[in-house]
Amino acid sequence: MSTQPRRVALVTGGARRLGRAFTEALAEDGLAVAVHYGRAAEEADEVVAGIRQAGGEAEAFGADLRDADAAKTLPGRVVARFGRLDVLVNSAAEMERRTVEETTVEEWDATMALNLRAPFLVAQQAAPHLKATQGRIVNIADLSGFEPWRHYVAHSVSKAGVVMLTKVLAVALAPEITVNGIAPGTVLVPDDYDDARRTFLSETTPLGRLGTPGDAVAALRYLVHHAPFVTGETIVVDGGRLLRR
Repeated sequence: MSTQPRRVALVTGGARRLGRAFTEALAEDGLAVAVHYGRAAEEADEVVAGIRQAGGEAEAFGADLRDADAAKTLPGRVVARFGRLDVLVNSAAEMERRTVEETTVEEWDATMALNLRAPFLVAQQAAPHLKATQGRIVNIADLSGFEPWRHYVAHSVSKAGVVMLTKVLAVALAPEITVNGIAPGTVLVPDDYDDARRTFLSETTPLGRLGTPGDAVAALRYLVHHAPFVTGETIVVDGGRLLRR
């Protein structure tokens, strides 16, 4: 039986959709997981219960990351519960459809607060703990960080910021911490996409299919477990869709 302490991961937005896939994968890999949620308390409790039932260790942590103080105190709460922090996955985000003409100051500020400021503040406060464990930070961007999504103006700008934040943190926190990103493509399409739209997405992807959450999870596992000499990179997991632009 191993005497090594269990590694601990914090996944923001870890109760829903892709964040949930990241949470469950890290738990399967033997890490204790702090499952952050904003409004998804029931889903977070469900995820935690499933991990515990499988023999893992998990705890749910609620926080509105649009609030700067809540974002800054989250890592300390996790360390107070688990005693250490080894992995931070900044996955919490929102994606509101708004054009240039439609975007209000309030909507712009809310998107930037959650999608860009919160990953910075959480990483900033997590850094001392991650340095102690030679830890990993993985920021979740998406394709809108590399191409202009005119119907999602604030979201696209925020995700471009996440790509640059990843590079800046990688330099600032080296050599103790690696900081990388993942930019998923169509790995988890909305439920309201009809068959025609799904077929179109598959046919316009060089690899000829839609992705799955497992494709993004594979990138996460690589960065967390197998990439000690990789930092500052954002891995695009899109089946080659960006190459067609």
